[in-house]
Amino acid sequence: MASALYIHIPFCPAKCGYCSFNSYSGLADLYRRYTKALCCEITEVGRGAGEERLQTIFFGGGTPTALPLEMMQQILAVCFSSFSVAAGAEISMEANPGTVDGDMLARLRTSGINRISFGVQSFVDKELKIIGRIHTADEAIGAVQLAGESGFKNISIDLMYGLPGQSGKSWQFSLEKGFSLAIRHLSLYQLTLEEGTPMADRVARGEILLPAEDIVSEMDGLTVQHTATAAFERYEISNYSLQGSQCRHNRIYWKNEDYIGVGAGAVSGRQGRRMRNADNPADYCSLMEKGISPVIWEEKLDREASFRETVIMGLRMTAGISLRSLEKRYGISVEEYYGDILKSLLGDGLLSCRAGRLHLSTRGRMFANRVMAELV
Repeated sequence: MASALYIHIPFCPAKCGYCSFNSYSGLADLYRRYTKALCCEITEVGRGAGEERLQTIFFGGGTPTALPLEMMQQILAVCFSSFSVAAGAEISMEANPGTVDGDMLARLRTSGINRISFGVQSFVDKELKIIGRIHTADEAIGAVQLAGESGFKNISIDLMYGLPGQSGKSWQFSLEKGFSLAIRHLSLYQLTLEEGTPMADRVARGEILLPAEDIVSEMDGLTVQHTATAAFERYEISNYSLQGSQCRHNRIYWKNEDYIGVGAGAVSGRQGRRMRNADNPADYCSLMEKGISPVIWEEKLDREASFRETVIMGLRMTAGISLRSLEKRYGISVEEYYGDILKSLLGDGLLSCRAGRLHLSTRGRMFANRVMAELV
C-alpha cells in the first residue's frame, strides 16, 4: 500500500550547467496545459488508490515554484480531493530562492504545504554564477527568512561541495551561513559531473577546474565538524537534520516501500512493479489528453532483485537495515545470500553489524559506491 505521492514539475527558469534531471526551461506556454494534464492523472490514480492514506506528498522538479501560485494551489487541491491524506501528513515543496516572495510563501503555507526545501547550493555568489543558479546568496538568505516569517517551521536547504573554484574556506562559509538560519534539515551533495551536461563538457575542455581530492577531503572534514557543532544528525549519506525533522518522504524511498509518482518522467514503485511516465512534458500532456496512460516503461522486480535493492537503499541510512525485518519481508537471509562478499566487506571494515542491524561504517560511507557495487 503506497503512502507517498511524488509530483514532478519539470519546468525551470533556467537549466543549471550540472543538471541532468528531467527538467526544461523556456516552456512557460505549457504551464496551464501541463497543470490540467497533471490534475487529470492525479484524479485517475486516486481512483485506484482505494483506502490508501497518504502520509507524505512531495512536489519536486525541476522547480515547482516556477509554476504560477494558482496552478500549484489547484494541483494541491486535487491531491486532497483525490486521496485520503493523513492528519499531520508531511507535504513538501522544492523551491528556488529566486522564484519566491513573501506573498507566495505565505499562500503556499496556508494552502497546506508544511515543509519547504530551498535549492541554495552555495552562499558564495561567484560559485552560484559558475554553476548557473539564477539567485544570489542574499536572495537565498532572504527566501529562508521569508519562509520562517510565513509560518514554515520545517525548512530545509541543499548545499553542494566540490564545485569549480570552491575552497575549504568557502565551503566552511556556506555551512556557517546555512546554520545561522532557522533551518531544521540540510542536504549536502558532492558535485557529480553527468555525461552530456554543459558543465561536464566545460571541465573536459579545461575551461573550469574542480577542486583537488585533498580539498574535497578537507570539505568532508569540515562537514563532520560543523554538523556536529550545530546538533544536526546525519541520518542518510547526504542528509542531516535536527531531531524530529528527518524527511519522511525520502525515508520511504530509502526503505524501498511503495510510492506513487505523477507527472512527466515520474517513477512509481508499487507491489514489486516499477513504472515511468513519458519524460517530455508535451508528450506527457498529449497522452493524457488522448486518454492514454502516460506510462512508457514498466518492469516487474523478482524477489531477489527487490531484496538486493532494499539492502542497497537501506544502507544509505545511518540506521542501516534490520536483518530480521529483511528476512521476514523476503524470506532471504542476508548472511546466507551474500556469503563471502559480506564477510569480506565486514572484514575490511566497510560494513558493521550491531544489534541485528547492518550499517555502512564511517569508512564505508567514504567508499559507498564500491560497497553498493559489491552488493548489487
